[in-house]
Amino acid sequence: MAGIDIFLNYFSRSSFVTIFVLLWLSIYLVVSFTILFSRMAGLSAKQSKEQSTLESLLMGAKNLPNDSVFKKCTISNVSKEKLNIYLSMAEKNATSGLVWLSIIASTSPFIGLFGTVISILETFSGLGSGSSASLNVIAPAISEALVATGAGIFVAIPAYTFNLLIKRKAYELMGILQRQADLLIAMKDEF
Repeated sequence: MAGIDIFLNYFSRSSFVTIFVLLWLSIYLVVSFTILFSRMAGLSAKQSKEQSTLESLLMGAKNLPNDSVFKKCTISNVSKEKLNIYLSMAEKNATSGLVWLSIIASTSPFIGLFGTVISILETFSGLGSGSSASLNVIAPAISEALVATGAGIFVAIPAYTFNLLIKRKAYELMGILQRQADLLIAMKDEF
């Protein structure tokens, strides 16, 4: 109960800008986790399918499964240009969401800092209107103002980490697809 009272007390003393900043950062945090879970699940499934496709090609299969990126290619009509187009499309799909994670990771600290600056300005403005300017008055207000900066950093760290995790997973998938493309070209040359 004490935690809820502290939380409610903080929001009752906070300005509209501080609450808006914290809400904005909360949305950023939810978006970051949503991108992570959706992209990692999709990329893992795709990577597994493409790895089995690569293994079947290495074992001598002549047809690609319907869930492969290169499903519309056949050994007889494959070309380097066609494969590059499929690779580009697959890379675009694999890296979707990374821009948003980059935006969140880079802007969250600034949004938090903005909330802190506004709170500090309001604190000093209140002090100028007749309150005593002792450390007992200023310290708690500045401490509460720094919550927004802490929240911004708290949101930026997972967003940056998620960006790197998804980028790595996309890189692994693209490596498998590149090996498939190389194998398809080699198989065409054998015919």
